[in-house]
Amino acid sequence: MGKPYEIRKEIPLDATPEAVWEAIATGPGLAAWFMPMEIDPDSPAVKAHEPGRRLSVQLPEGPDGSFHAFEYLIEATGPGSAVLRFVHSGFTSDDWGDDYETITAYGWDMYLHTLSQYLSHFPGRPAQYLEAEGPLASADETAWPRLITALGLTEPIKEGTGVRIELPGFGAVEGTVDYVAVTFVGLRAPHALIRFHGRSRMGMPVAVSQHTYLETFDNASAQRAWESWLASAFA
Repeated sequence: MGKPYEIRKEIPLDATPEAVWEAIATGPGLAAWFMPMEIDPDSPAVKAHEPGRRLSVQLPEGPDGSFHAFEYLIEATGPGSAVLRFVHSGFTSDDWGDDYETITAYGWDMYLHTLSQYLSHFPGRPAQYLEAEGPLASADETAWPRLITALGLTEPIKEGTGVRIELPGFGAVEGTVDYVAVTFVGLRAPHALIRFHGRSRMGMPVAVSQHTYLETFDNASAQRAWESWLASAFA
């Protein structure tokens, strides 16, 4: 049966509370480290909207009683620095699985690290966001080691390792490993943050997400190139 859950995270950030607020509470800010979405302060889902301090959102309850609530608390810690305290809570559905909380916590670790990287290396720059999925074969539990091999990496993966990927019909992508965790690898490129997601525990294919901090960028072509690369990696 469903049950309540609560995931708490805290992360120091090299940014002012105002900059953190722009990143977590505006559409352009969210697209730069998470995914495109809008926060309407007048929506019934928004329970608290205190610029520079606190954002609280609770999504509508599902037919089975499940729901999600998100709270962001921002506190200045010095000139140009702040700490973000984040809580994701709610009630699970019967079919969400016993490891939902663990898997979701891993995901938030990756996203909050991406927020930190964005605020440190690309502050205030708008982003174009893309996602690309691998073939169904990459939903298998053996897929993640195959992805690591395709990236030219070997275990144990170390932050700071350089990676070069030839995307079919698009060109070379070069970056440095900036994040390593269970079924996540992150790359920081000169104008982008790229994340690889292993999702076999959810029965889903491997995915790539990319935030590109360029005003002119062929996002659609890049997405097709990533899909082609993933298809080749799991052929």
